[in-house]
Amino acid sequence: MVVSKRAAMARAAQPKGGHTRRGAAWAEQSGGVSSIAQTFKTDAQHRISLMELMTRIRTAGIGSDDPRVREIVAELPDGNSHDGGGLTMQQFTAVCEASGGLIARALRGDLAVPDFARLESELADMYDRVRADNGGAVADYIPQLKRVDPEKFGIAVCTVDGQRFSTGDTSDLFCVQSLCKPINYSLALEEHGVGAVHRHVGREPSGRGFNELSLTDEGLPHNPMINSGAIMSCSLLRSRDELADRFDHVAATWRRLSGSARVGFNNSVYLSERRTADRNFALGYFMREQGAFPDGTDLVETLEFYFQCCSVELDTQSLAVVAATFANAGINPLTNDPVFKPSTVRHCLSLMSSCGMYDYSGEFAFTIGLPAKSGVSGGLMLVVPGVMGVFVWSPRLDSLGNSVRGVAFCKELVSRYNFHVFDPLTVGEDTDKRDPRRKKNEAEITGTMRLLYAASQGDLDELRAALATGCNPNAADYDGRTALHLAAAEGHLAAVRFLLGSGARPDATDRWGGTPLTDARRAKHTAVADLLRSHDSGDEPASGVLTDLSLITARTYPNGEDNHAIQS
Repeated sequence: MVVSKRAAMARAAQPKGGHTRRGAAWAEQSGGVSSIAQTFKTDAQHRISLMELMTRIRTAGIGSDDPRVREIVAELPDGNSHDGGGLTMQQFTAVCEASGGLIARALRGDLAVPDFARLESELADMYDRVRADNGGAVADYIPQLKRVDPEKFGIAVCTVDGQRFSTGDTSDLFCVQSLCKPINYSLALEEHGVGAVHRHVGREPSGRGFNELSLTDEGLPHNPMINSGAIMSCSLLRSRDELADRFDHVAATWRRLSGSARVGFNNSVYLSERRTADRNFALGYFMREQGAFPDGTDLVETLEFYFQCCSVELDTQSLAVVAATFANAGINPLTNDPVFKPSTVRHCLSLMSSCGMYDYSGEFAFTIGLPAKSGVSGGLMLVVPGVMGVFVWSPRLDSLGNSVRGVAFCKELVSRYNFHVFDPLTVGEDTDKRDPRRKKNEAEITGTMRLLYAASQGDLDELRAALATGCNPNAADYDGRTALHLAAAEGHLAAVRFLLGSGARPDATDRWGGTPLTDARRAKHTAVADLLRSHDSGDEPASGVLTDLSLITARTYPNGEDNHAIQS
C-alpha cells in the first residue's frame, strides 16, 4: 500500500492527546513566512489583505469550515469590511504557523494536489458528463430504499491533505448499507488481529452474488465484503458488550473516520431491512451449522447488530473524508486522528480491491485498478492511496448492485488521471493521462533543469536521456541561458557537438545578449569556439551522430583533461 509521506510524519508525531505536534517545522522548508508574504499585495499600513488570503486558501482546496483553520479564521479581522480586512505581519505569521503550517503549504502550492482549481474544474466536467446516464434502477428488495429519488446524484473528493470539493446532492443523508463492511472488518482486525479474524472469514472473491447462500470448503464466508462475511465481522466486534454499546462503538468510529458529528441512524430502514431479512437469517443459520462463528455467538443479536450497522446514515461529503482517511493510511486528514493502523488499512484495501464491488470486482480491478466498495443505497467509495478519497452517490443500480453513475464516474476519473495501480508501467505510452500530484508545468521545468545541469557537466548520457523525454534542446533558464550556453562556457566539446546536432541554436542570446560563442571565447575554449563558428558558417555537419566516437565517453574540461560521465 502506498502511504503518503505526510501520513507517516503525522503518525510519528502523534501525541497522546490525538493531535500532531509538527509545529513550525514547515518553516525549515523553502519559502518561510517572509517569502510567502511578498506574494501578497499590501495596503498603506503594510497589511496583507484577508480577502486575498481567504481566496487563495479556498483556491487551494482548504475551506473556511475546515476544522484545522476554523478557529484561527474566526479570530481574524472582518474580511467583509470596505478594505477587505488586513493582517499585520505578526497575524499573518500566526495564520501560516497554525495546524503545522497547513496554510503556508497551501499558499506555496505544496499540498497533495497542487493545482486543485484545475482538478475541481475537471471533476465538475466529469459530473456533468456522467449525470446524463439514466440507466439502472433503485434497490427494491428493501421497501424504504425503493422510495429514494432515483435522480439524486452527488460526488465529493477529499485529498490526504484535506483539500475538498463537492457538487450535486452531497448534503443529503442516506444509509451506508454495504459500505459498513470495510469499516467493521477493519474494527475486527484492530480488536483481534489478522490471524484470529481469518479463522472465521476467508479472503477470496466468491465469484457469486453478494447474498449468495455459499461458503468455502472450510465452511467459512468467502470474504468480509459480502453479506455472510459482514455478519461474521459483526459477531467479532465487542462480543461481550451490550448491543447498544457495540453499536455506539461503530457509530463513534464513523464519526472519527468522517471527522463529523453528522452521523445518524435511519430507524425506518433498519425496521424495513429487519423485516425482509430472510436471506441474511439463512446465511447466519448456514454458518452456525458449519461451526463458523466464534463460541458463544448469539446469532439473532449478531444479525440485529448487522442490520443496525447497515442503517447508519452519512452524507456524501462526510463519506469522501472516510475514503480519504483510508487513502491516508488510517489518519483522518482533517483531524489528524489515527483511526486505524496502517497495516489494518493495507489489509482492508487489499480486499476492497479484490472483493469490494460484488460480482463486478474483477472487471473493476481490471478497468479502474483502485480499491473500492459499493452499497445498494447507491454509494461508491473509491480510494486512491496516498492521494485522495472519492465518494459518489447515485441510487440507480446495475444488475450486480453497483451504482451505474458511480462506476461511470470512476471510469472517467482513471481515463484522465494516472491513478490505476499499474499506470506507472505505461509511462512510455501516449495515454494522455495527467498526474494531478505534479505542480503546474512541473514536468517541463524538471526536464529543463535536467538538461541544463547535464550540459553544464558535459554529461552526454544524461543529455541524451533528457532529450529522449521530449525536452526542448533550446529550453532556457530565467536568464535566457540554454544548454548550449552552459556547455560552451564550460568547454564541453562533445556536449556542444551533440547539442548542435540535436537542434540547439548557436545564435540563441541570453538576457545580456551573449551567445554560446561569446561564452566560449570569454572562457578561452578555442576548440569549442571553432566548432560554433564552423557550424554557423555551415562547414560543420548538422547531425546528432558524433563523427569522433571517442567523444562519446570523454568530457573535455577547461584544463584540457578528460573526465568520465558523472554517475548518478
